Amino acid sequence: MNSNLPQEIDWRLRVFDSLSFPTLIMDRNGTVVSVNQKLLEKYHILKQQVVGKSCREIFHALFDDPDLPCNRDTCPLDKTIAEGVGHSVLKQIQRQDGSMYWEDRVFSPILDDAGNVIYVVESIRDVTRTKALENIIHDIREFLNRVVQSSTSAIVAADRSGRILLMNQAAEELFCYDFKKAESINVTDLYPQGVAREIMKKLRDDDFGGRGKLPLTRVNILTAWGEAIPVEMTGAIIYEGDNTEAATMGIYNDIRERLAVRKKLQDAQSQLDQSEKMASLGRLAAGVAHEINNPLTGILMYSNLMKEKMDADHPFLSSLTCILEDAERCRDIVKNLLAYSRQSSMSRDHFSLNSLVEESLRLIRDQSLFLNISTEKELSDTWMLVKADRNKMSQVVINLVMNAIDAMNRSGILTLKTYRDDDRKTACLEVSDTGCGIPEENRSRIFDPFFTTKELGKGTGLGLSTAYGIVKDNSGDIIIKETGPGGTTFLMELPLDTDSMECMESIG
Repeated sequence: MNSNLPQEIDWRLRVFDSLSFPTLIMDRNGTVVSVNQKLLEKYHILKQQVVGKSCREIFHALFDDPDLPCNRDTCPLDKTIAEGVGHSVLKQIQRQDGSMYWEDRVFSPILDDAGNVIYVVESIRDVTRTKALENIIHDIREFLNRVVQSSTSAIVAADRSGRILLMNQAAEELFCYDFKKAESINVTDLYPQGVAREIMKKLRDDDFGGRGKLPLTRVNILTAWGEAIPVEMTGAIIYEGDNTEAATMGIYNDIRERLAVRKKLQDAQSQLDQSEKMASLGRLAAGVAHEINNPLTGILMYSNLMKEKMDADHPFLSSLTCILEDAERCRDIVKNLLAYSRQSSMSRDHFSLNSLVEESLRLIRDQSLFLNISTEKELSDTWMLVKADRNKMSQVVINLVMNAIDAMNRSGILTLKTYRDDDRKTACLEVSDTGCGIPEENRSRIFDPFFTTKELGKGTGLGLSTAYGIVKDNSGDIIIKETGPGGTTFLMELPLDTDSMECMESIG
């Protein structure tokens, strides 16, 4: 007989009683054979009240738990005995006072020397506090997830290898990915080639925005369809501990609308500057024209009188003829100055835009200009009635046609196209040439008065500026629609006279 056996048994009992969790030992039939002191203290019972009773009797009578998983499929005691491994069950239990608490019951087998289960130890752990903390953490995670998902900014997170871990709804809409169906997305797929690497380089640069932080940066991103979209983004590296990079995240804001608004504001400012400049120069032009007109009239009158009295072989006749030609040219310049300054009178008529185009082409005196020009007319069948100064608008069309001919060195294709823009409620005329286009540095100045690219003496620089002023005075607009090595297209718009059109349609 082993003399140390009583001592070993005593030691084991002391260990059993010292366990910090209420614990009981059951045989294979579920009968309690022993309980530790912690269980007796917690439930305020005596050992003889539980030893010899089944677990069902104990939990029903003493532990406020009428709902035990006692069928053969769910009972953790039976599973532990049958499988020889530990099992557990987490239960929420209502106390007699109505309050709720959580218990984690852990079943551990005690094996004999042959490996058979002879007893089962059940530890009862109150995990109410742990469960409460889990619920708090779960609620926090749910709240953070709702915050991320409700953000109007696109938010994306990726692990160290670039695999996407998180993509909120705004990001799915911006990048055109379905995150649930696109597990193979890599963060490099969201940028043009090399951009992701450049962003990471900035994130790791202490001098750029601080370690692990990317300040507001303008970049282009790529959608699932390959479309490049300008965005403003901020980013960060997520660390584990002090130095280990665990993940990265980026926050993106689509700036296409902002850029479009900025472009409109810039265009509006440019038009305002142009209008102010033209108004100022218009006043100057009017004053100059009136001052020149009086002496010019005298020069023309007396020169013509002298020419009438000279014989055909007079030695001064040719010189006088040159004087008259230059004076006539000056008179044309004065007319243009007065037109540019809008000092001449204006009358508004109702007319069709197509008829204006046809009439203006007939009014070009030197038809020889069209010898090497192929004229193509794409006039809309849609009725387009406008109300404007017909004579002055004809001057605008002639000016645009003459500019197009000059741009092609009088050889090429001239296209005149009319159409109706129902959205803007305007009648449109496009005059296109196949010339060399307008250089980038000249495009902003093309409507400036006295600006010309023609040789000295071949242009006053008032044609397009005068046309611009006339169109604006008639509540229209004129712009360079497009220009390049293949030619230039000017677009002129006038408001549709919808009232007259409706009236005539009702009469018709």
